[in-house]
Amino acid sequence: MRPQRFEIMSRLLKFLDLDTDGLRRFVLQCILEHREFTISLLYETVSQRYEVSRKVLASMIGYICSRMGILHLNKKSYRSPRKYILKEEYADLARLVLSV
Repeated sequence: MRPQRFEIMSRLLKFLDLDTDGLRRFVLQCILEHREFTISLLYETVSQRYEVSRKVLASMIGYICSRMGILHLNKKSYRSPRKYILKEEYADLARLVLSV
């Protein structure tokens, strides 16, 4: 495994180790299912199962995007919502970490 992939995998494991109520694991599963999503779409999915605010979810996605580097941010125009896309080269790592 390349050093960068190993680092991302260890960060994902640490991220899930801090999961006390299953929210982080569920968010990561939703990211794998949708592959391409906005905060609004993810909030609709997660809020059906967990009582979580939109700000908390946006903060978690921002952390995943910036710290772990498995998401790509795409914004077409000033008024359009941010669209997050799971990088294909890290989808297998996310799936592997969730299976542990």
